[in-house]
Amino acid sequence: MSLSAPNEVVTRALLRQVTVPGLDRPAALITLDNGLDHTKPNTFGPAGLASLDEAISAALAADPAFVAVTGKPYIFCVGADITSLPALADREQALEIGRLGHRVFARLRDAAVPTFAFVNGAAMGGGLELALHCHYRTLSGGAAALALPEVSLGLVPGWGGTQLLPNLIGIPAATQVILQNPLTQNKMLKPKQAAELGIADVLLEPADFLERSLEWAAGVVRGEVTVTRPEVDKDMWAGVLYFARQTLDQRLHGAVPAAYKALDLLETAKDADFATGTAAEDEALADLIFSEELRSGLYAFDLVQRRAKRPAGAPDKGLARPVTKVGIVGAGLMASQLALLFARRLQVPVVLTDLDQSRVDSGVGYVHTQIEKAVSKGRMDKGTAAKLYGLVSGSVDKSAFADADFVIEAVFEDLDVKKQVWAELEKIVSPEAVLATNTSSLSITAMAAELEHPQRLVGFHFFNPVAVLPLLEIVRGERTDDATLATAFAVGKQLKKSSVLVKDAPAFVVNRLLTRFLGTVFAAVDAGTPLDVANSALDPLGLPMRPLALLQLVGPAVAYHVGGTLHAAYPDRYPVSENLRRIADSGRPIVVEDRINDEVAQLLVVGDRPLTGEQVRQNALDALAQEVRLMLDEGVVAEAQDIDLCLILGAGWPFHLGGITPYLDRTGTAERVTGRRFLPHGVAGLPA
Repeated sequence: MSLSAPNEVVTRALLRQVTVPGLDRPAALITLDNGLDHTKPNTFGPAGLASLDEAISAALAADPAFVAVTGKPYIFCVGADITSLPALADREQALEIGRLGHRVFARLRDAAVPTFAFVNGAAMGGGLELALHCHYRTLSGGAAALALPEVSLGLVPGWGGTQLLPNLIGIPAATQVILQNPLTQNKMLKPKQAAELGIADVLLEPADFLERSLEWAAGVVRGEVTVTRPEVDKDMWAGVLYFARQTLDQRLHGAVPAAYKALDLLETAKDADFATGTAAEDEALADLIFSEELRSGLYAFDLVQRRAKRPAGAPDKGLARPVTKVGIVGAGLMASQLALLFARRLQVPVVLTDLDQSRVDSGVGYVHTQIEKAVSKGRMDKGTAAKLYGLVSGSVDKSAFADADFVIEAVFEDLDVKKQVWAELEKIVSPEAVLATNTSSLSITAMAAELEHPQRLVGFHFFNPVAVLPLLEIVRGERTDDATLATAFAVGKQLKKSSVLVKDAPAFVVNRLLTRFLGTVFAAVDAGTPLDVANSALDPLGLPMRPLALLQLVGPAVAYHVGGTLHAAYPDRYPVSENLRRIADSGRPIVVEDRINDEVAQLLVVGDRPLTGEQVRQNALDALAQEVRLMLDEGVVAEAQDIDLCLILGAGWPFHLGGITPYLDRTGTAERVTGRRFLPHGVAGLPA
């Protein structure tokens, strides 16, 4: 029975003997390298584990002073080759994958000579678990990503992570790394954080990391360096896990099996011997590998890692024009966030304009304040800060845009206002300058209709908060040309955003779907469904926030405005809720400290046909299925994958749903509502 994937890129474990000053015999240094550059990280499939096993055997046979494992430049190892998991034929093969990793890694933990992990770069999943099996760990300050992200995909750290980490750094910190971080937009640890938690024994500069690691290891072997680790407090173990389970229930409502499996394994780690704990990991992995949630997670991971980097329908990047100066119309919060982002990423002059000097000063002041905060928190050096201060300026005179290559507006969401802005600017900027609108719902084609050069207007829709959400909807109007579009995609890439090409249709992708979703929930409220029932109806999906919290984040006034735009375009599917208008007009928060505001609830006028939570949920899913099918039929995006990518990156929808279309497929909603699936059988799900 072969466990190897047919297209596995094998990570080889390359062994060499290294003479280290002060030691009477050489050290064995194993370097993990798949033969590709840093953009293709080391991973472990069965062949890679076999190579490591052989290298450890050869290393130990040479009677070394110590054994150390490191990685190729910038990369230690990012874990298991997850692309091979769908090819596993049965549960026994899944069990064997877990057992193989445990057996090979345990050789470093059980070795009679000291073993070291020299973590020179990114270490995630099984890569970090390999390091945890070593007796000691050095860490480069230049390591880009450190994490155990498995739960976000629908797995658990199944090669010793759930057993080793809590007994190394304590249960509170381990719970953060194994559960909280993966479920918080897959948050990574920085090297300093990892060292402070105790994951690494020493943090070293990247410039001469290997040399310093060898010296440090020699000091440990000679007894000159003593590594002390605080005793793990097991008295708080049960309490921490009880709180963590409550938090999972409140947030996920049982929707992510991997999170609960990880919690159970962390509980096992308190008292069980290592063999018992790792056997439990094997069983958990085998269960999860054949779950629908994992298949959706792998599908979502592939979208984020691959499709997001090669946007469907993007024109030839060679058509893109250079951008040497950026203009931003408006100086409010969104405009100020954009100014900081453009200055940081493009490193070109950015100028803000607004109606009066006080607004301009406020916008520039916001940028300066954010720069100062970054410096004070150690996230930016003073030299970079000084440069950014000089790049961002403001003016009440739009002639400051005369030499700008890229101008984006972030003004009030009104078509006439935006058309007036572009009419004024077209007389000032060069004919080649790209004009970009950050509209969330208005027509790019209508906005460009009266321009002399309508081909250079493009939609450039960011999501709030700009610095956090990676999605950028790039909207092509009917007359937007390829050069403008190519420039927009090039700028999006420089901004480190994931861009998706979207047809000019009302509210584009994310806002159109979220508005339909919220509209269904509010229709239930209007009919007489209690707010708390409607608000909790979607809990089984494990969404990042409940509908009313989402409404508050978006802003009831904004949601009502976007809903009005969509009602004008599709009145049969987007009714106007008078209750939403009442909430928007009140200006009061709908949720206070995670509870529905009674004052807002009293404003509502409702019917006498309340729905159950299950009915609300099914209505919302049916509406999403219908809207996704219509969007695909209209060609709003190229494929269903782009809709899922938009929801993952723009709305934070979780990997275990695969965005939304895999969930609609596997629950039968897609076929029942639209007559067919969105994705073929076996894509983001178990084979038929």
